[in-house]
Amino acid sequence: MVPRARTYAEVTELRARHPGAVAAALAARVRRPSFLPEDGRLMVVAADHPARGALSARGRPDAMASRTELLDRLREALARPGVDGLLATADVAEDLLLLGALEDKVVIGSMNRGGLAGSVFELDDRMTAYDVPGIVESGFDAGKVLLRLDRDDPGTVATMEACAKAVTALNRAEKVAVVEPFVSSRSGRTVVNDLSPEGVITSVHVGQGLGASSARTWLKLPVVAEMERVMEATTLPTLILGGDPVAAPEATYESWRRALALPAVRGLVVGRALLFPPDDDVAAAVDTAVSLVR
Repeated sequence: MVPRARTYAEVTELRARHPGAVAAALAARVRRPSFLPEDGRLMVVAADHPARGALSARGRPDAMASRTELLDRLREALARPGVDGLLATADVAEDLLLLGALEDKVVIGSMNRGGLAGSVFELDDRMTAYDVPGIVESGFDAGKVLLRLDRDDPGTVATMEACAKAVTALNRAEKVAVVEPFVSSRSGRTVVNDLSPEGVITSVHVGQGLGASSARTWLKLPVVAEMERVMEATTLPTLILGGDPVAAPEATYESWRRALALPAVRGLVVGRALLFPPDDDVAAAVDTAVSLVR
């Protein structure tokens, strides 16, 4: 029998006394037959920001400081009809696994979290989370890399190389490689992403060129102005990211709706925008996002 936790105290107890419970739960987990459902659309909840030291959401600098509160919100989101899966680092994914929240879900392992938010080495974004063998051994579906391109930061080229190696290895392991590219620059200690159409188009061309094969490469892109022109830059299937929106939810949802109407856009990967909505109604926010995807 696979040990499962009903409470967060039981999660800690399993981790302390029976660390093999993680491997047992992974082996027994009900998996989907393919990364992409029959309808060709994906709705994924993201929770990998904390591992990069980024805990803010909607103006709250410590919104994700409580792991149990974050897990509560993730469990509620993952239980909603039409939600396909999770993007996360191993600590979050395995907590949810032990709680039984990842059954019949797509799981994307987040790989490079070494570029801590606000650090001098933020653009030298090392692979400090999942590696390709870990994704394969876990029976997960994909790995995600973040690629921020700053022509004035020498750490960028090391990140490019690391991301390219990850894309190559994921393709060879027959796993999906999700690439999230940005053209970036620094304003003091803050890294600012260029969200102009031209900036995103440039990032697309660099990101989709990573690795020795693009057969299983997907893109993860922000919604920006002139999205139709942006999507002309690629033939790769693309997921739209939610980010940490400052606009009213209705405006955010409308921008997602327009982007999702484009042929290459296959779904959403959203974290903070759905997990921390202004009215704190996670279920309603997730249901609205699902209605846009499907």
